[in-house]
Amino acid sequence: MDATNPGATVVISHRVRADRHAEYEAWLKQIAPLCQAAPGHLDWQIVRPVAGLSESYTVIIRFDSTATLRQWMDSPTRARLIEQALPLLVQGDDFFVSSGLDFWFTPAGAKAKLPVRWKQYLLTWSAIYPLVMAVPLLVTPLLRALGAPEQRWLSSLAVTATVVFLMVYVVMPRYTRLVQRWLFR
Repeated sequence: MDATNPGATVVISHRVRADRHAEYEAWLKQIAPLCQAAPGHLDWQIVRPVAGLSESYTVIIRFDSTATLRQWMDSPTRARLIEQALPLLVQGDDFFVSSGLDFWFTPAGAKAKLPVRWKQYLLTWSAIYPLVMAVPLLVTPLLRALGAPEQRWLSSLAVTATVVFLMVYVVMPRYTRLVQRWLFR
């Protein structure tokens, strides 16, 4: 993958019936290795529901290109497995496909056009900068308190993992909603 081809991401939301979570987990174990073996597959992430609060699973899958992602999404294998999963779901197979990091900037429902790249850049940079300044001040002492050795690679690993987690799950969803009028103007 290079700068001219930022890859492609699909964000899949499955609202699972309350009494069918175990079956859905078994289904995930069946579909995951097939997806991961597909040409161009890069990453597979599952955000599981919080017991008692949510019944939705979010599956985020990255491929090296939109073409290879579409190939998987339109494959007979995936179609067959989605057909098997439908009785487990409250609603159908809901997903959104985007290239690169565009999924951060696209509202739920995803029929809106994407903001211009310079706004995406400014928004991302303005979110990352405070995180890379603050997170090391919290994570590094925590690592030392836990007895982790003072190794730069270990600190960098923990700091970047924390920054990316915060960007994807905490900061960007809220930040893009907050500045949505400017972003899409």
